[in-house]
Amino acid sequence: MINYKTFSILLLLIGLCNISIAQDRYAVKYKYKPQETYSLEQPGEFLTQKAIDRRVREKIAFDSTDLPVSEKYIRQIQEQVDQIQYHSKWFNSSIVVATSDQVAALEALDFVDNIELVARGFYDDSHSARKESFLSPWRLRLKKRERAYEFQNELLGIPDMHQEGFTGKGITIAVFDGGFLNVEKIPALRHLLENDRILATRDFVLPGSDNVFRTDTHGTGSLSLMAANDEGSLISGGYNSNFILCITEDVRSEFRVEEYNWVRAAEFSDSLGVDIINSSLGYNVFNDPEMNYSKGDLDGKTALITRGATRAAEKGILVVTSAGNEGGGNWKTVTAPADAEGILSIGSVTNNLNKSSFSSTGPTADGRIKPELTTLGSSVSLWRSTTGVGTASGTSFSAPQVAALAAGLWEAMPHLTKKQLAELMISTASLANDPDNDFGYGIPNFSRAFYGAVKEVAEKEEEKIVQ
Repeated sequence: MINYKTFSILLLLIGLCNISIAQDRYAVKYKYKPQETYSLEQPGEFLTQKAIDRRVREKIAFDSTDLPVSEKYIRQIQEQVDQIQYHSKWFNSSIVVATSDQVAALEALDFVDNIELVARGFYDDSHSARKESFLSPWRLRLKKRERAYEFQNELLGIPDMHQEGFTGKGITIAVFDGGFLNVEKIPALRHLLENDRILATRDFVLPGSDNVFRTDTHGTGSLSLMAANDEGSLISGGYNSNFILCITEDVRSEFRVEEYNWVRAAEFSDSLGVDIINSSLGYNVFNDPEMNYSKGDLDGKTALITRGATRAAEKGILVVTSAGNEGGGNWKTVTAPADAEGILSIGSVTNNLNKSSFSSTGPTADGRIKPELTTLGSSVSLWRSTTGVGTASGTSFSAPQVAALAAGLWEAMPHLTKKQLAELMISTASLANDPDNDFGYGIPNFSRAFYGAVKEVAEKEEEKIVQ
């Protein structure tokens, strides 16, 4: 016979015990960065040659943010916590799994600056929050289209880019998302594996895993808009690019740890010499309301992911990110990291070249125009399923198209710095002379950018001859 009073007390005690040993995720931030092994005079010890070459091209000096977190600190905190997930060299911190008692012990260490709670629980499946998770007098002369994807390509001048022989060859694009399920099974993406165009994969939601072909097809769709190569279903702008695929978004919950995941992925990609980061992610509201951002926080300086995107740009990486899908709600404005400076945030238009109702608008809290650029994001043709091409909507799917365009332009003009490439795309977009906070500077286009740049160079050379 069950003694229900005793049983109830036992359940209560078990519950209290579980509370007392609850494991959460924390960012442990350090005051200093002493080095035992590495030196800025020998960057080859912690960066690939391709990463070093980019710094040389961009005339960017190596600094302390390039150095790894102190090995001495790692050894000491390893003894205090249940698990270390990874370290962020750009923000001199470690993400750890720990109890409140362990956190208290860490706070007593003299080299620890502060500790931030970044996620409650340890891969808790109970949460459900997830993200899906001109335009003006300028008009295109569009030919009759036999395939659905042709319209989205023609907007950006992709056919002309391919006609000139530019398909992103030699350019490396990192893709940060929630999962890349089915990539290895989709016919239009098979060439990536057959030709070794996926240079690296890393799962930062489940650190230690390189399997990214799981969880979700959102990243699959984004990747297909840069890499698909099948004339019958989808040919994307940068199909000859190389790719680094990273899972940073935990589709089961929404906590600030995902911002740290993004930053760590950016550091990883930077060390491999990435040229472009495509990020179809945005953050403003979390499962823990205390982590939420206000519109005033969208100032390019507050959100960690925004500061990470800015730092990536400072390293010479072109960051292309979705502006956000908040245009039809109360929030309306962009989400982090779209508010970052020195990057390209991408809005969405419909097939009538009107602003998509969901597309987030600017300005940022400090008054800058956002998004910078726009392209088709409503009913975009893409691959997510193994059974065939479909359609989906969102700035998540306008951003990768612009990233693919950037890859082709950079292949065509490898002498350009990241800043010069971004400025070229903006200055030759459809609303360059009359930007606003719905469309930014408009729709970029290969022909306008490439032929305009070639003409400008020719004119300068002619001036030299005359002189």
